[in-house]
Amino acid sequence: MSERVWRNALIALSLIIAMVVAVVMRPTYRMADHGELVVIEEMIPSQFGDWKVEQSKTAQIINPQIKETLDKIYTQTLSRTYVNNKNQRVMLSIAYGPDQSDVTALHYPEVCYPAQGFQVESIAQAKLDTDFGDIRIKRLVTSNNTRSEPLIYWTTVGDKVVRGAREAKLAQLQYGFQGIVPDGIVFRVSSISSSAEEAFLLQKSFVSALVKSLSAEDRARVAGLH
Repeated sequence: MSERVWRNALIALSLIIAMVVAVVMRPTYRMADHGELVVIEEMIPSQFGDWKVEQSKTAQIINPQIKETLDKIYTQTLSRTYVNNKNQRVMLSIAYGPDQSDVTALHYPEVCYPAQGFQVESIAQAKLDTDFGDIRIKRLVTSNNTRSEPLIYWTTVGDKVVRGAREAKLAQLQYGFQGIVPDGIVFRVSSISSSAEEAFLLQKSFVSALVKSLSAEDRARVAGLH
């Protein structure tokens, strides 16, 4: 048998082995199907500390094309505007997806905001300290023709808080090697302000009060805090 035939045979065998491994290693255990049911609407209180939901305000409306795409990824979304006793407002947006696989991976504000006509002026990694530990977050400053909207966000894959698509993919692979399909959350807080630093301080105060109001289980679920 010629060297070329041997080489082609080895390539074909390698492809077959890769296909078999992919099938065998494909995760089948979905975290979302086991344990307590996640209901974001019930998990997040409408009032805590000196913050309460302002019924007349809503978070930024997603255009229909974007919403249609997100509806394929997330089974639950929550959008609320909270106001405190100083009449300061913060917009909260949470999206939950029970299946964090390649097809239904999380979408991030760096992608969603430009799709809605915003410019992303800066992106930075940071830590938000709370009474229960630090949350690894990203800070974005975004703007369009009518407003400046600084925001902070973080994402979870399973019980891991991740920053960005690379860390999310690594977490997904770690779960995949255990045969597990993780769920995931995108947690975003934003406010309309011409001062990014003032906005970030307000958002930190809001998040700190919110996580303090959650049960230990819910705090671990949405922020990886124990």
